[in-house]
Amino acid sequence: MNIDKKAKVIKECVDKRLNEIIGIGEDVYRHPEPGFAEKRTAKVAADQLKSLGYEVSFYEDIPAVTAYLDTKKPGPVIAVLGEMDCIICPEHPDSTKEGYVHACGHHIQLADMLGCAAVLKDSGLSNEMCGKIKFMAVPAEEHIQQEFRMDLVRQGKITFTGGKTELIYRGFFDDVDLAFMVHASDSKAKINFGKTCNGCLIKQISYKGKASHAGGAPDKGINALYAANLGLNAINAIRETFKDDDCIRVHPIITKGGDTVNTIPSEVNMGTYVRGKTLDAILDANKKVNRALAGSAAAIGCKVEIEDIPGYLPLASDQNLSDFALEAAKTLIGEDVEFTDHRGISTDMGDLSMIMPAIHPYIGGGSGGLHTVDFKVTNPKIAYGDGTAFLALTVYVLLADDGVRARKVIDEHVPYFKNKDELVRCIKNLSRIDTYPKRDILED
Repeated sequence: MNIDKKAKVIKECVDKRLNEIIGIGEDVYRHPEPGFAEKRTAKVAADQLKSLGYEVSFYEDIPAVTAYLDTKKPGPVIAVLGEMDCIICPEHPDSTKEGYVHACGHHIQLADMLGCAAVLKDSGLSNEMCGKIKFMAVPAEEHIQQEFRMDLVRQGKITFTGGKTELIYRGFFDDVDLAFMVHASDSKAKINFGKTCNGCLIKQISYKGKASHAGGAPDKGINALYAANLGLNAINAIRETFKDDDCIRVHPIITKGGDTVNTIPSEVNMGTYVRGKTLDAILDANKKVNRALAGSAAAIGCKVEIEDIPGYLPLASDQNLSDFALEAAKTLIGEDVEFTDHRGISTDMGDLSMIMPAIHPYIGGGSGGLHTVDFKVTNPKIAYGDGTAFLALTVYVLLADDGVRARKVIDEHVPYFKNKDELVRCIKNLSRIDTYPKRDILED
C-alpha cells in the first residue's frame, strides 16, 4: 500500500468537491434541528447520497439515513458516522428563535461524512478495498430537551433517549464490525485523538413541599426551594470524596424554583448529570449524590423524587483503530496532531465503543469553544477539507490489502460487553425512580 500516493489522490478529489462539501455544512448550519427532530437534515443527507448514486435507506419512524459502498469483495463492514442534531444556545448570534444552533459543529461532521462518501466514489479507491462502508447520518447525540424525549419513550416511539443507543437497540449496527467519525472542535491542532471520555447518568429531581402564603402563613408551609438549596450545598460538600482518577463531574441546575414570590414553593425541580470515567465510578458517585439529595429533603421535611435516566456509557477508544487512523492523519497533515488522554465530556459513541472497536477523533478549524456563544468555523479548509480527507484515507488504510488492518482491529478488540443484548440490559437497569425519605427520620 502506497499510502502517500493514495493520500494525494484523496486530496485532489477533496479539492474538487470542497466548495460543495462546505455548502452542505453551511446549509445544515442555517437550519438547525434538535435530537429526534432532524427531518430536514436527514433529507439533506439522503438527497446528497442519492445524487452520488447510492441506494439510500431513509426511515420514517426515526431521523436516520444509511447507505452502503459495497466493494463486492468479502471483508469487514466499517461504519462512518455523521451526527445531525444541534444544541440550544439562545445567546449565540446565529441561533433561531427557539435557541437552536449548531454550536457543537455537527453540521461539519455530517458534511465530512457525506464528503467521504463522494470522495471514495470519485477516487475509484474502493476497487482496491474489500468489505463495505456503511455511511450513517445519526440523530440525537446531544442530550437536550429531556422531557420531549421522555414523551417519545412514553408514546413508544423510542426506547432510549440517545440517538446511537436507540439505533444500536433497533439493529442498525448489527452488521457493523467497527465504527468511527470525526467531530468538530476548536483545537489548535488540525486533528486531536483521545483515549477515553466520561460516561453519564442523567438525573431528574423534584422536591415536594407544601405551599402556603409566604407573608401571612409561612409557618404552615414546607419550603421545597430551601430543601433544593440544601441539596446543592450537600452535593458541593461531598465533592472532595470523589477520586481524582474517576473524573467525576456533577453539575446540577434548578429548572423550576417556584410559582410566585408570595407563595412558599411546594415543588422545585432540578436536573443534573453524574459523569465519570467508568461505569462503577458513576454508580458509586450517584449513591453519594442521592444520599445528599435525600438528606436535604429530610432536613426540611420535604419529599424528593429522584429519577435516574440512562445517559451514555464511557467511551474507550480502540488502540489499534486509533493507531491506523493516526497513520492516515499524519500522512495527510504531518505532525499537526494533538493527543488527549481523557475528556470529561460524554457522547453516545461511548455506548458503541462498549460492543465494537470505535474512535471519536476531533478535527480543527473552529474557534470559541464547543457549546458556547462564540463557537464558529474559522478555517473551513481544515474543518471540511481535512476532515473529509481524514475519513476517506482512514477507510482506505483499513480496507486495503484485503482488509488486513481492519481484521487486526476486529480480532484483537476485547469488548466490554459480549453482545448488544448485554449492553441493552445494562442500560435498561440504570433506569429507576425513588422517593426519599421513606419515612420521617424522627420516627422510631
